[in-house]
Amino acid sequence: MKKLIALTVSAALLLAPIAYTINAPALNLKVDAVSAASEEAPAATAKPAPKPTAKPAPKPTAKPAATPKATAKPAATAAPAASAKASAKPAATVKPAATAKPVATAAPVAVKEAVYQDGVYVAYGDAYSKGTEGAKVTIKDGKIADIELLRTSPKIIDRNARDNYSGVWVAYGLMKDRLIGKTRDGAAAVDAVSGATRSSNGWKLSVDRAFERSLQDKPADATYFAGDHMGVDPEAKYAVFASYDANKLTAVKLYPLTATGDFADEKTYTAEQTAAIAAITPVLLANGSAAKPVAGFEAESKAAINAFWDAEQNASINNTSAYVDGFYSSYGTARSVGVERADVVIRNGKLVDVKLFRLGTNLIDRGATAYAEVVKANAPMTAKLLANGSYIANYDEKVDGISGATESSHGWNQAVERAFEKALKVSPEGKYFDGKFAGVDNQSKVLLLVDVADDQVTAIKLSLFGTDGKIIADDKRTDAQKSLVDQLTAGLLANGVDTADIAGQEAVSAAAKAALTDALTNASKVQGTYKDGTFTAYGDAYDKGTNKADVTLRNGKIVNVALSRVGMNMVDLGKAAYAEVQKAIPVLTANFLAAGTREGVAQVDAVSGATSSSNALKAAVDRAYGKAEVVETEKAAYFDGIFIGASADKSVNVMVTTKFNVPVTMVVYYLDDKGKVRYNLTEDELLVKYEIENTSNGKGLHKYGYRAAAFGTNDAQKAISAKAIEAIKAALEAAGK
Repeated sequence: MKKLIALTVSAALLLAPIAYTINAPALNLKVDAVSAASEEAPAATAKPAPKPTAKPAPKPTAKPAATPKATAKPAATAAPAASAKASAKPAATVKPAATAKPVATAAPVAVKEAVYQDGVYVAYGDAYSKGTEGAKVTIKDGKIADIELLRTSPKIIDRNARDNYSGVWVAYGLMKDRLIGKTRDGAAAVDAVSGATRSSNGWKLSVDRAFERSLQDKPADATYFAGDHMGVDPEAKYAVFASYDANKLTAVKLYPLTATGDFADEKTYTAEQTAAIAAITPVLLANGSAAKPVAGFEAESKAAINAFWDAEQNASINNTSAYVDGFYSSYGTARSVGVERADVVIRNGKLVDVKLFRLGTNLIDRGATAYAEVVKANAPMTAKLLANGSYIANYDEKVDGISGATESSHGWNQAVERAFEKALKVSPEGKYFDGKFAGVDNQSKVLLLVDVADDQVTAIKLSLFGTDGKIIADDKRTDAQKSLVDQLTAGLLANGVDTADIAGQEAVSAAAKAALTDALTNASKVQGTYKDGTFTAYGDAYDKGTNKADVTLRNGKIVNVALSRVGMNMVDLGKAAYAEVQKAIPVLTANFLAAGTREGVAQVDAVSGATSSSNALKAAVDRAYGKAEVVETEKAAYFDGIFIGASADKSVNVMVTTKFNVPVTMVVYYLDDKGKVRYNLTEDELLVKYEIENTSNGKGLHKYGYRAAAFGTNDAQKAISAKAIEAIKAALEAAGK
């Protein structure tokens, strides 16, 4: 019997990735017990709630947006709805009990598709200690037009696919394919993916709840989604599990979180934490988000109440948040010395994650090289924003700004405010924010400071970069440069990006127009496709090393790229690389910058004599773009390809081949102190090599491709395998999306 179960599980692991690759129908492999690749024992599938039939409401006509003078941008949507934090006060119930299991509801009934309002809806499944499943669903004409599946951390922030259970890795693509185009009833009937039963059912439940939220007329007999709902305060101090039936709160459990955002082990609770939980839990159960702070536990109470409010919003059928959950990025007011940027994550209208940046005149993050006071201000400003879930409404520069970095504090707060505006379900009129915005061409030749008001460019200040990468001061320009600046400024103000090139200055003219496009993109109220920042990726490896690309993106354009050829020890070979590769790297660097985009790089010709490295570096750039996607076009744990990693001491290298987005084969190499492959191996080294290389047939998930750990029958083998595991993890990090 054990052999039969093992064969069934092996078949599931081998065939699931194949079905995903060829886009075949679901393989109905019945592994309903705990699968070898399952995240845990599957939970029972919650059935969707019944849906009332309602007459379709007429759709409002969006007011057309004004067209900017400088350049055309995507049209704005209709005026926003008012934001509200509707929190129904839960009825007082009996003393706290263990978290209740979700109550199964009736099977779905057929309804007219027109009862659902078009839009984007985010909902979450039932929560458990590792987080929860969620779905961002675009509903159009009663069907799923697009969907992003979420698998969150305990902080309820979507994780990289590879950070989840291995059984979930392939399930993302399979479930998305099965759900796209489905009605509510069709989605409820979709088969779960074997090996990821609980996540599949969590996604289906999230989708059903998204449809429920999109109803034009909400059910009169239900206020909440029955089940267990999770909430976390913006500072991630506490998580709350709130259990609801259709109309009332039935149980509350409070958990402290660690600094890493995980649930603290109950065995490690301090006396203060134990006392706080005991004092605050009954108050939350009795009064919900209307609870008052408990004397002696004021700070803990505030965090717990905020966490409960978050859980309540996740549970509410009629969630009235004016914002769409997700990632957003925006800029503050630009100056000649640079600008501030904020990358935020919003949930239920609250800021739950934020990263603050200080950009230089070239609009690239300065990091630790920014002014010392600005660097010091980053952490306290981040803490202030999270402590309030963003305090944009009542920001006071004198009170809330960080001393010594008041201007940057204001810029960060303004960037957060604009990010929230990008997240509005219904955008305000206009395509651009009012204010001053910077723009730089992707090769840093021209800086523009552009004033925008009422979707019109009202002023432009143009500066030129010198060969040293610094701005040429106005009083240091030559007469020819002054004339060039004046002509370009006048042309951009009059004709925007359609202005004619200046004869003999075509390159600078093109740079000025690119800088204007960049400035207006920075001013746009529409979130871009890619995150800004530097992303590192690799091309396919072989037994001499691999090719690496560090790609800096802004608004989807390449603004900096560093290409290198690394050896088996993952160290840049520099002048030790093949001569033809050394010659190719500067040529490809210039060509990639000139191409400027993901699509452009794909069209760049390989350099003669270094074709393989050229193609590998092009693949690395494409993978860097894949890492930068705000919404992944293909949500997977790993890129398909061949990747290498080295142990911390550079003595062991492991080459991992990934297919169907999972690691399937591994090859172990031992290196000398120069990073070259050694062939005279000890018996223990051979045993470790054999174990890793011969535990997979190359068609399914490799034994050491998920939660790999050291092994061996003696100390020498354990020490060698520990280094091999380090190399495996490094290779998987290089392969990770």
